[in-house]
Amino acid sequence: MNRLAGETSPYLRQHADNPVDWYPWSDEAFAAARELDRPVLLSIGYSACHWCHVMAHESFENPEIAAAMNRLFVNVKVDREERPDIDAIYMQAVQALTGRGGWPMTVFLTPDGRPFFGGTYFPDTDRHGSPGFPRVLDAVDEAWRERRDEVLVHAGQLHGAIDRSLQPERNESTPIQADGETAATHAAALDRAVEGLQAHFDARFGGFGGAPKFPPAMAIDVLLRRHVVTGSPEALKVATVTLDAMAAGGIYDQIGGGFHRYSVDAHWLVPHFEKMLYDQALLCGAYLRGWLVTGTPRYREVVEATIDYVLSDLRHPDGGLFSARDADSEGIEGKFYLWSREELTSVCGTDAEEVIAFFGVTDGGNFVDPHTKFSGNILHAVDRNAARPEAVRRASAALLAARAQRVAPGLDDKVLLGWNALFLRSLTEAAAVFERSDWMDAARANARFLSSAMRRPDGRRLRSWKDGHTHVVAFAEDYAALLEALVTLAELVELFADHERGGVFTTGTDAEALIVRPKDIQDGPIPSENSLAASGLLRLAALTGEARYEDAARRWIDAMTPIAITHPNAFPYLLGAIERSASQPLEIAIVGERTDPTTTALRRVVIDRVVPNAVLLVAAPGDPTRGSPLLEHRVGTDAARRPPRATAYVCRGYACDAPVHDAQALEAALDTAIAQSAAD
Repeated sequence: MNRLAGETSPYLRQHADNPVDWYPWSDEAFAAARELDRPVLLSIGYSACHWCHVMAHESFENPEIAAAMNRLFVNVKVDREERPDIDAIYMQAVQALTGRGGWPMTVFLTPDGRPFFGGTYFPDTDRHGSPGFPRVLDAVDEAWRERRDEVLVHAGQLHGAIDRSLQPERNESTPIQADGETAATHAAALDRAVEGLQAHFDARFGGFGGAPKFPPAMAIDVLLRRHVVTGSPEALKVATVTLDAMAAGGIYDQIGGGFHRYSVDAHWLVPHFEKMLYDQALLCGAYLRGWLVTGTPRYREVVEATIDYVLSDLRHPDGGLFSARDADSEGIEGKFYLWSREELTSVCGTDAEEVIAFFGVTDGGNFVDPHTKFSGNILHAVDRNAARPEAVRRASAALLAARAQRVAPGLDDKVLLGWNALFLRSLTEAAAVFERSDWMDAARANARFLSSAMRRPDGRRLRSWKDGHTHVVAFAEDYAALLEALVTLAELVELFADHERGGVFTTGTDAEALIVRPKDIQDGPIPSENSLAASGLLRLAALTGEARYEDAARRWIDAMTPIAITHPNAFPYLLGAIERSASQPLEIAIVGERTDPTTTALRRVVIDRVVPNAVLLVAAPGDPTRGSPLLEHRVGTDAARRPPRATAYVCRGYACDAPVHDAQALEAALDTAIAQSAAD
């Protein structure tokens, strides 16, 4: 009996017709394992995962393999995007067992949930040095029946290792330092981390290290801010070469906008073709700040095309944003995005030869699906520094219309709170910078959706929504991302705080108890909940003047700084929080009538540039301060005037400069404040 048809997860529903007797993660599944005295076979993946589809087709749809699974195990299927807490625990197990991780993930558990064996993708037959899945099933069953004591001892040891791996090591010998000493330590650590990033820079193709390459959006943000503060040409070069290379490569959808998940090669040409909402969110932010720092037109085009892609392809009518587009269509990886020379000639007409030359199209193509041998061209800009010719711009609309007639890759139409919050922040920032009222309307609609559809009547936030159904409570990642998007905090510390070691746990105090309480530490494709929370808490402290928010953030930053500077690529978002803690926040308050052109001009000075470690509040005279000391007693100078004169206040280190009233004076005040930050 397969129990997945009624689940909200599109990934679980994809397996509803398998001949496997799947359970969703539930007490019922583990009760059955205890009653039958069988191990649990836990399979974890997500709907846009290409190799998850391959294993499903080879094994889970195979009646003989499914029969063996049903006879020997209790089978549980989990969507890692819906349950990151479960995924985090058992990923640690697989990494401890094999030295690597990934999806699909296959883990064998005792009936009380402790893992004892696992791996990632298993083929249906022995090949490429990997055992076939049927042989794995027989071996695990034999060990469970014949060597139970060894299995249980190993499960206990692995359980302990997982528990330890989810907690950072505390350096008890490090004394608590005064604020000035701590800031100096963090500033020096940040410089070392940036040097570490630069040391791994691929000067030819951009990014860090070799293949495969994942888009390093968070590291680019760090480097751009360091350039703004220090003037470092090296930091700017690493950021811009990487931005240029990704925007020219096949990892970027040259026709429809948006980014694929990662590149299998070193030069960003051949991607894994799935499109994830969180990548669009983080890369929009990186390219937006790249444009603010350099003014490069291509960066603005990437931001606009990526946001337009998300709002046209991933938006629910009520404002929520869907999670992903699959890599495959019609059973072929990347087919939706591939072109033949003949197709381009037909669609582009007289512009075809120029389009073909610009995108490096050949008769043989540059990609072959390894399973079906279907081939084609991944469009990419041969010269990454060349401006897009007018012929290519004209042809792009025709190519997009022609592509829309193809069978689209599958849509994962669940809405995840944390991923939506990441995109909400980038969307709001871009809407303000580019003065796009339509984007701001979309941001407001998204915020309303997150605040209504994804919140219980008692105020508890919810992780996942699909077709009006929600059943998973939100995790720290969701709250922390929402904090960064909305700079609000109520439940976060109460529900998730680790009072012993600092930081936050993945699950709340009211969540289901697992074999350990997971705690996400490293920044992966998504910033970790602890990095998001540390940055958001520091921002909140600057806005509210509440020291308890800053204290909570600094406990975690102090604990993690040594490991973050040693492994900067594993903690790029946390580096941003370390950067915030390394100097006094730059507080900017603008008070003026909303319709006053001077108010608008003052506001644009701030949003049209990258201002590291800054918080900004804009209010009309007489507006409630909403608890922020930045606006208390600030009604604009010459208050007797009607209307009062628009005024900007720049404060740093508990001291404020003289108020200013025009854009040029505010620009100068910000330049001075940033220079002082560099000198600290």
